[in-house]
Amino acid sequence: MKNIEDFNVDEFHKKIGNNVKNLREQKGLTQLELSHAIGHKSVSIISNGEIYHNKSRFNLEHLGKIAFVLDVKIEEFFK
Repeated sequence: MKNIEDFNVDEFHKKIGNNVKNLREQKGLTQLELSHAIGHKSVSIISNGEIYHNKSRFNLEHLGKIAFVLDVKIEEFFK
């Protein structure tokens, strides 16, 4: 059995953020456009989540909305 202490939460969130960024760029959207599309006025939710700035991360609601806007399955963020 694996030891849960070996799970790196920071790397997990960085991977998700990087996957969001790559998919967003593939769809040709800016951070601001995606932010507005999911109902936020500023770019900070997207920019901070993509780079895990100050441990800012996407929650499930964010990921669900982002997947909807980008027309991808939510599991794409976890690959």
